[in-house]
Formats: sequence, C-alpha cells, structure tokens
Amino acid sequence: MASFQSDDQIQSDHTSIASNTEHAPVNDRNDNNTANLPMTLRDEKRSDLNAALIGESEADLHKYLVGCRKNPGHTQFIPIDTFTMKHLPEGNQDDDLYELIKVTADLTVRVGVTIASPDRPEFWPETTQPYPFYNMMNRSNLRIGSGRVWRVSQYQDGLSTSGSTHWGYTKCWCRKCEASESPSNVWWEFDVEAAAHVVFDDIEASQTTLRLFYDRNDSPVVNLDKVRVYNVNIEHDTCPMKSVTCDQNVGRKLNELCLHCKDIWEKVWNKYSKSRDEQRLTFLVAHPHGCSKQVSVGRWKDKIQVDEDRYKFTYTTCTCPGSSGAAVFCLGYRGWWGLNQCLHSGSLKSKINYSGVSSDF
Repeated sequence: MASFQSDDQIQSDHTSIASNTEHAPVNDRNDNNTANLPMTLRDEKRSDLNAALIGESEADLHKYLVGCRKNPGHTQFIPIDTFTMKHLPEGNQDDDLYELIKVTADLTVRVGVTIASPDRPEFWPETTQPYPFYNMMNRSNLRIGSGRVWRVSQYQDGLSTSGSTHWGYTKCWCRKCEASESPSNVWWEFDVEAAAHVVFDDIEASQTTLRLFYDRNDSPVVNLDKVRVYNVNIEHDTCPMKSVTCDQNVGRKLNELCLHCKDIWEKVWNKYSKSRDEQRLTFLVAHPHGCSKQVSVGRWKDKIQVDEDRYKFTYTTCTCPGSSGAAVFCLGYRGWWGLNQCLHSGSLKSKINYSGVSSDF
C-alpha cells in the first residue's frame, strides 16, 4: 500500500515566499510510482495523513518556510502579485487561462482553525490509520489550510435576489449583527470549499477564520469569522462551508468575481476538454505555510476511480503545508456543479500529490 501524508505534516522554518519572482517551470516530474498507487479509496488513504500547518499563534506559522523539506527554496511557486502569462508553459499562454488563474486566486481564501473537535474519530473509517488531530482535542493550536469561494448569494429580509426564502434568517447572522440590536437586513452568504481534515465539523467551524484577498505580505486583513459546515465527507476529504457578511464591498466584490470565474471557466473548459488527457495540465492557488497566495502549475499523472462517477487525481503540481483544501484545476475536467474542481488533500511519500474525491464528466 502506498504511504500518504498531507502537505501540512512537513514543517520547517519561515521567512517569505514572496521573493520567488523568477519564472517557475511547469513541474513535469515523473517519479514512476504508478505501480504503487492505490486503486480504491480504502487502500489509498491515509498512512501518515495529518492536517494543516500547526503553531500556537499566527507568529508561529511564519517560522516553517526556510527549512521546508518538501520544496527547499520554493522555486515552483509564483507569488500571485508577480504572476504573468510567461509563467505558463509554451503552447498554453492564452488570455483566458491566465484570467482563470487570476480570478481563481481572487476567490482563494486562507482557512485558519484554532481547535480540534472532540468528535474527530480516532481512525479513518474502516481502517486502523490514525485520523488527524484526534489526540489534540484539549490543546489550542492554529492550523492553516486553503479554500475557495465558489458561490455567493445575496439576501434582503430573508429573500434572495433569485426570489427564494432563506431557510432560517431574515437578518444578517454575522458575528457583528448577532451582537447588535439592529442587525442588517441585507447580507451575503458564501459557499466555500475546504478539506475535511482541516475543518472537521461545526465545533471547529465556530473557531475558524477565512482570510480574503491575502495577495501580498502587506495586504489589508479582511477576515470572515462566522463559518458553518454542511455535508462533510471524511472519506472524500471534503468540507463544504458557508460564511456570511453584511459588508457590501466584500459581498459585491465576491459576487462579481464568482460570476466572472464561471464565465471564464466555461471558455477554458471548451478549449481543453478534447485535449485534457494529452495535455494533463493542472494548476492550483494556495496559501503554503500560511503565507500570501502562490500559484503552481504542473501535470496530473493518474486518474483513480473511486466509484461509478467519482475520481481522485495524482499530480506533480507543487504544494506545501497549508495547501490542503486548495482547488486543483485539471483543465478539461468538470464536476457536478460545473466549475467545482477536486481539492488538494495530501502527498505520497514520493512527493507526488493527490486530491480528495470529485465527481467528473
């Protein structure tokens, strides 16, 4: 059985990734491990899988970069604020793909969690392999992952702009409004994709913060600190979440970005759907080591069937601790909800990366 670990298990010492402004080559590494890859979800999971980068405080996150054992020097990462079309491989330097990566970055969030739920299982389902953070329930630690906003809904007096009635609220339910005698009657809700081994349940979600627009070290801090989870799937390592704000600048900006992302994604999908299995191009945007957003480009290696219409991918696209939950775009593939992609989950001992489970057609 192949041995797995999450990117967030390997730690080191930190400065800043943002100095890597030279062209980062596409990672085409092939470690010839196909024969060792597991072919079922039960077999492939989870030897040594751990969760996101750990520290006691925000300051601790930034001491794990310089001595990183997985990617010394971080030459395969491109800071989003210096990312240009020239960083894309020859033959793929087109405006639509570049724009998709940029808008994906705009929607990428840093996920910070400070507690471990007492309901985390001791082992992965139907295995004897330890589940991440089961033994950390009585300790307060900050762990970091990545995620992505993929849908925005606006409400006024409990009615959405599409005319549907909210299931439970007529006023904004953000923390500020919960404590106010006059909560806002207009608010925005965000659907966010993340990894279940980073945010396990609503207990952990209650102590989760999503940092938006963290593009540079000096980016203004924009946090969403009211988070709920739904339909968590441990075996698939997926954790859909909802967050909320009544800040109209944030709400409108994210809504516009989601609409633009859907639009540009359709164009890119049309370009790559016929050549997807030949080109195998992948990209992801994440917060490695809890730092500002980084882009990495690579190739997927294996598409592993989990059940009738669900798959996992392995890929060379560079990741580090803190990348768990980042959307992995395997160009030309799509999921049940169109632009939804699989999420980064962890790494083989060989440093080949693998995703959580996603539908595909």
